[in-house]
Amino acid sequence: MSSAISFSPTSAPLAPGRRTLLPGAVTFPIVALGGSAGSLPAFEQFLRGLPPRCGLAIVVVMHLPPTQPSQLPEILREFTTLTVVPAADGVRLRPDHVYVAPPGFEVTLQHGAFLLAPAIQLAARRLPIDAFLQSLAKDARERAVAIIFSGLGSDGAVGVKVVMESFGMVMVQEPATAEYDAMPYAAIATGFADYVLAPAEMAQHLLQYVRMPLAERISRQTYEGGTASGHAMQKICALILGQTGHDFSHYKRNTVLRRVERRMHAHHIRQIDDYVRYLQQHPLEVQLLFKELLIGVTKFFRDPDAFVALRERLLPLLREKAPDAAVRVWAPGCSTGEEAYTLAILLLECFDEIGGDKHLHLQIFATDINSTGIDVARAGLYPMNIEADMTPERLQRFFVKTSIGYQIRKEVRDVVVFALHDLNKDAPFTRLDLLCCRNLLIYLSAELQKNLLPVFHYALHPTALLFLGPSENLPGLQDLFLPLDVKWKISRRMEVSPALARLVNFPFSMTPQLAGAPHLTNPMLQSSPRRDGGPFADLIQRHLLRTYAPPAVVINVKGEILFVNGRTGKYLEPAPGLSGMNLFEMAREDLGFELSAAVHKAIQQQEDVKIERVRVRNEGGYQLLTLSVRLLTEPETLAGLLLVAFEDQPTPRRVRSGKGQSEADLTRDAAVAALDKELRFTKHRLQTTIEEMDSSLEELKSTNEELQSANEELQSTNEEAMTNK
Repeated sequence: MSSAISFSPTSAPLAPGRRTLLPGAVTFPIVALGGSAGSLPAFEQFLRGLPPRCGLAIVVVMHLPPTQPSQLPEILREFTTLTVVPAADGVRLRPDHVYVAPPGFEVTLQHGAFLLAPAIQLAARRLPIDAFLQSLAKDARERAVAIIFSGLGSDGAVGVKVVMESFGMVMVQEPATAEYDAMPYAAIATGFADYVLAPAEMAQHLLQYVRMPLAERISRQTYEGGTASGHAMQKICALILGQTGHDFSHYKRNTVLRRVERRMHAHHIRQIDDYVRYLQQHPLEVQLLFKELLIGVTKFFRDPDAFVALRERLLPLLREKAPDAAVRVWAPGCSTGEEAYTLAILLLECFDEIGGDKHLHLQIFATDINSTGIDVARAGLYPMNIEADMTPERLQRFFVKTSIGYQIRKEVRDVVVFALHDLNKDAPFTRLDLLCCRNLLIYLSAELQKNLLPVFHYALHPTALLFLGPSENLPGLQDLFLPLDVKWKISRRMEVSPALARLVNFPFSMTPQLAGAPHLTNPMLQSSPRRDGGPFADLIQRHLLRTYAPPAVVINVKGEILFVNGRTGKYLEPAPGLSGMNLFEMAREDLGFELSAAVHKAIQQQEDVKIERVRVRNEGGYQLLTLSVRLLTEPETLAGLLLVAFEDQPTPRRVRSGKGQSEADLTRDAAVAALDKELRFTKHRLQTTIEEMDSSLEELKSTNEELQSANEELQSTNEEAMTNK
């Protein structure tokens, strides 16, 4: 064996922030080999299986003594014809090279180049593999590959989750072939390993994986209805819904597509229709896809500065609490519980700071749709590597060290109630002082996000706090919440008008309805359909062709125009200002009263309405028309909508020119009669509106009481279950 080669990076490590690297797109796979004790023989078997021109950049990260020279680069040169060099600060990665992370440094990637910084943590608490894998996932995205080999501890378990979340690939050494199986078992326990193989088999599977062209992706447009692949995606969502009870059609399209692509890639399936058949034939694959869609990358005190900012905002709120009051917190999407327990630790520390004379009671509701994650959270047992995220003081106070990790103390577990809960369909927890929903909404569609924000507003006490993830920029937030910290997305609930509060659109079918209006159960009717057509437009067009030839519009009970047929410019025109497509706002002046009355009558009496000889002014004078409002009852997809049609009638010349009225018609009495008619109509509409508002408020009040009762029952049941456990 040749003489030892010491690590001496070609450029001195720079402190973070002193150098800005130009972005460089990574166009080749980057493979990270993570290992500890006993991994050298596995490295040898893996590297011997790679050809000289494999097109891969390989980075070896091992637990090495920080103060001793390492012979690892020289040793690896004996196993491979690839170029083996130490990783150096600022050096860009190149294919067909093996880079070895030097001991005593924290190695990360930025824009395809190494960043080296002196390690500041104690050697026993350093997790170099996790640190590198997290930066690799962020930098290389779907071109990242993580391989975990033999070793002690659980370093790499957090990193493989991040690689998976970024659509990379994960391999793990078969524990039976590892000299020390702790690291492989920890990586396998995450459930995110694509391949569990002996080292000698890894190179073949890796090359087969990376040689599948990344360009062979499902077009993002295929998720839309009307295409074969679009229907395939709908079938996939239906299969998941049928087997798990959870609807992923409201998740962001790209998120679902990328997860599906990744599973197809792992099974070497190129056509999405083939993958649908594979799902139908292998129910276990449906569960695996469901689990992958639920990937929750979480840890204690993720973004520590965010929790420092939250603490500053919480202290004034807690000081204003009455003695013996309850502090209620909800953490939806809690995954395996780290963030819920982080909130518990933070709030208990805040209680200490404001003094114990208040005797505040803490209640944290942590929810998720993943039953496996909830079970882990309830146990409160976490691996040793949480030492990297916690101060020694917090570990000593809030955890009990066991032979296999750290367990949350019982007094902390007792203040957190974990429960299965689906934001898309289940009632929210209410009377909250803090709602923490970090890095969940970014995976949901814009429509569902828009529906959830009013629900969050409804669930919070006045002046309570909403805590979101740093990447969540949500439309409409400024109407309901006052930003307190823009960087860390901490906001305070704002008071809104009762009219706006009534419009809360609960995802679980609690939308207030107009009095006498049909209940709209189809989600398509709750929001405007896509303007590019699709099945919705086809249904309307076929119905119009069978029934009507004149210009017409389809509206919902609020007057929002969902579809326009024919030329309606003679009857409707854009309203001034930032108005939407609302029939009552767009109706021409002479048509407004008759149109509003006809629509209202059709809704109230549940019957068709027709008004003859309605006059409307146009560029050439006046035109008589027949105004028809028809309540649609079939097909089922259109049930509850209204069809408003405008049919021109023969108009005498004197009427067209505006001379149809005699001088007698222009007398003072006629003007008074017209004004009286308008006044009676306005009074009638006002009275009806007041009755509808009162009815809706009563329904909302009743529903609110039912929700509070249900929440209290759920809390009681969970507390009993925890006590029994």
